[in-house]
Amino acid sequence: MVKYINVRSKARIEFIDITEMVQEVIKAEGVMKGICFLYVPHTTAGIIINEGADPSVQRDIQNALSRLIPHEMNYFHREGNADAHIKSTLAGTSLNVIIDEGKLLLGTWQSVFFCEFDGPRHRRIAVKFLH
Repeated sequence: MVKYINVRSKARIEFIDITEMVQEVIKAEGVMKGICFLYVPHTTAGIIINEGADPSVQRDIQNALSRLIPHEMNYFHREGNADAHIKSTLAGTSLNVIIDEGKLLLGTWQSVFFCEFDGPRHRRIAVKFLH
């Protein structure tokens, strides 16, 4: 069965730490060991694992992506969000994370981030387990 995590972004570009939300789903489903599949069914958003202890890391990633892929450019896509589609492609729309002893197997400083590139919006992340 697929479960969903709902997030609401507040800015055009925003990284939202969803680690605890994923952990809550794992706990509610009673999964002790296996694989957690996370999938973002949106074309202008993504999902990553990166540094969670220092918020300046997320700002640095956002700033670097915005320098590489500026919002305003001579894009063919005329909806005004071509940069968000490209950033989503680079971030990726899915992750697989090992679950051990009922917890995501993440490094000391790692967190799972939903990456909004075309907000603010209401979004969903699909969660599925293999155990």
